[in-house]
Amino acid sequence: MSAEQRGRRFFADPSLSHFEGRFFLYPTTDGSPEWAASSFRVLSSTDLAQWDDDGVILRLGEDVAWADRFAWAPSAAERDGRFFFYFTADDNIGVASAPSPRGPFVDSGRPLVARGAYPGRAIDPSVFVDDDGTAYLVWGNTVAHVARLSDDMLAIDPETVSSWEHPTFREAAHLHRRGDRYFLTWSENDTRDPSYRVRWADGPGPHGPWEDRGVLLEQRPDAGIYATGHHSILRLPGTDEWVIAYHRFAVPDGDGYRREIVIDPLRYSAVGDLVPVEPGSHAIRLTSSLVPETLDT
Repeated sequence: MSAEQRGRRFFADPSLSHFEGRFFLYPTTDGSPEWAASSFRVLSSTDLAQWDDDGVILRLGEDVAWADRFAWAPSAAERDGRFFFYFTADDNIGVASAPSPRGPFVDSGRPLVARGAYPGRAIDPSVFVDDDGTAYLVWGNTVAHVARLSDDMLAIDPETVSSWEHPTFREAAHLHRRGDRYFLTWSENDTRDPSYRVRWADGPGPHGPWEDRGVLLEQRPDAGIYATGHHSILRLPGTDEWVIAYHRFAVPDGDGYRREIVIDPLRYSAVGDLVPVEPGSHAIRLTSSLVPETLDT
């Protein structure tokens, strides 16, 4: 595989984190019909511009005994020097842990959120750690759920689950905080639809209540940019600068199964509202890769 081919690999559903002085992207490996990936990879960077593919970190059916298909939409967090990887597997949410953000990750042995345990689909986990150190898991499709994670990060407290429905909520709920305001962002429409996009709301705490504030990120047909969604938001360490990572149809020839990741600035107005994102940056490209000659999906 040439460097150009490696750089054109397809990824989606990016979860962007900063660990140990380095940025890490935990995505869905894209490019196969019906999103049929069965393993997860991790990408890393020192500057958000040049990315290394650090290889496979978890394989369904091998490292995960209870599911063997549909490896989607992961997220990661750190607690006391250990790293936790939350992932979708066949409409369940699992969790694995490791001593390094690159793994090796060891599955907990069972779903963290099982298929059918709560309304909607058990997909698209995201982790939010509040200023006091309390960690929350956010997930769902058609219904969004928020629950406090246990101190060991391996379970949710079912007594803390809150659920939220909205006419436009589809999937990919994400929480972040700036000052005293909490922001809930999510994707609406279908990821195969050019109008797939991100919407936002704000509220006083991790469970809301949420006030819909409108569209944050959407397509730019004039620039050939479509299906801008399934995002994560990160504050750059030691600053009040923020970025949003999301996927779109690969430019120029992508679709709902061939998507690419973009990282754009995220800005706030003088009163602290989120400012609509103007999509236009180039998709990330890999500068080095552990990818084998045959694509690993």
